[in-house]
Amino acid sequence: MKTDIRQIESGEDEIIIRYKELTPGIKRILDALSYTSTRIVGRKEENRVVIDADDIMYFESVDDKTFVYTENDVLRVDYTLQGIIATLQDERFFRCSKSMIINVDKVKLLRSMSSNRIDATLENGEHVLISRAYASDFRRLLKGGDDRG
Repeated sequence: MKTDIRQIESGEDEIIIRYKELTPGIKRILDALSYTSTRIVGRKEENRVVIDADDIMYFESVDDKTFVYTENDVLRVDYTLQGIIATLQDERFFRCSKSMIINVDKVKLLRSMSSNRIDATLENGEHVLISRAYASDFRRLLKGGDDRG
């Protein structure tokens, strides 16, 4: 792919993208250009807290309750995991097991395990297992071929 990047002294900023085929790489560039951060409302005790999607490490469902984990906090959310995926519609969030959604941008280290599972270490040091049912989709996502919908 050829790129042409120039700084201008005056006038309006302009981005021109020309492509023959809408590849996953081009789609990511387009998504980044139209990106606006999504927010999720969580609860901590009696307070409602607005959480920017950029700050989310992962979501977890435990005993029919869903929690959102940030680097420093855990809050309850009034969504199912399926509802979170539908609400966020963000390729950064990946369903990695029946009970968990991770923020792919927060993954720092990956390690293959037996039974085709993946151990993902997040930026905060927590380990999350990507189950074998989701591992091939995760590998495809990392290679740029997101077929999740």
